[in-house]
Amino acid sequence: MNVPQFGAAEVGAVYPDRPAAFALIERDGLIALVQVERQGRGLVVDLPGGGIDPGETAGEAAVRECGEEAGLVVAVAPAPFVRADHYFLHNDGVVRNTRGAFFVGRMTGEDLSLKIEADHERVWMEPQAALVQLDRDSHAWALAYWLRLRARG
Repeated sequence: MNVPQFGAAEVGAVYPDRPAAFALIERDGLIALVQVERQGRGLVVDLPGGGIDPGETAGEAAVRECGEEAGLVVAVAPAPFVRADHYFLHNDGVVRNTRGAFFVGRMTGEDLSLKIEADHERVWMEPQAALVQLDRDSHAWALAYWLRLRARG
């Protein structure tokens, strides 16, 4: 499968690759999202996830990020259900090409001691509302892809 590229690269800008992992977690018909302030854009919502640290698998990163951003304890599928890349300007002012692996996750608990990203707030949203609200097109595309997979059984 070809990996779609989202976002628009500015002419002349260099976007280093940044491997990242995200989790799609459903509970009682709602999707877990994180709300965060983005410079110049205000409050936005994204799927929980982020960069893969050295020595970490994509699945391990998705699990860790769910804890750090949302205080969620999760288990993720062994492999991503889809991949998507996104040119992204981070709050630190650095641009990156986020090379995203998207995992289906299952919440197994909550542990607020895992949450270390004080600027992230967990929110639960219906999938259709999330499609409209998600900040990154790659996240909305991954959610739509998952909804189609789920509907097809």
